[in-house]
Amino acid sequence: MRIRIVVANQAEAAFYDLESRTGEPKFATRLTDPLAHLHDRDLKSDRPGRFSDHALLAPGRRGATAHHGTGGERRPRKHEAELFARQVAEQIERARHNGEFDRLVVMAAPAFLGLLRKVLPDSLRPHLAAEVGKDLVNEPPAKMRAHIPPDVFSELPAAQ
Repeated sequence: MRIRIVVANQAEAAFYDLESRTGEPKFATRLTDPLAHLHDRDLKSDRPGRFSDHALLAPGRRGATAHHGTGGERRPRKHEAELFARQVAEQIERARHNGEFDRLVVMAAPAFLGLLRKVLPDSLRPHLAAEVGKDLVNEPPAKMRAHIPPDVFSELPAAQ
């Protein structure tokens, strides 16, 4: 049984294959998003548009009417994280389609894990062995392995 481990946050994703002989993660590939570390002001050049209410004023009331922004709560960094989550999901789906793994373990920062859940295609659900809500991208594989649920290892063939 081949197990793919994806360790991700909103800036990068590392892909590992679990060695069946040693049970150790072996690095496969990495995706990065260079825009993830930029500030909102660097991702978007200006503020959203604004408009004024044209409602009639109450009798005896003077002054301006209310002004509203049209942009809503759409933060550029959050949008960039959503786009990166889609890239990661596409990479996982490509690997599944190419037969590179049978089971999948996703380890991601909690907020990014939520974004990944939204964009993972239904075709990956049966392959999903575990989800771990921790940001372990910058940790060594040995520390990452300690967070994988033990039942994932029970599915590996015995070492020879």
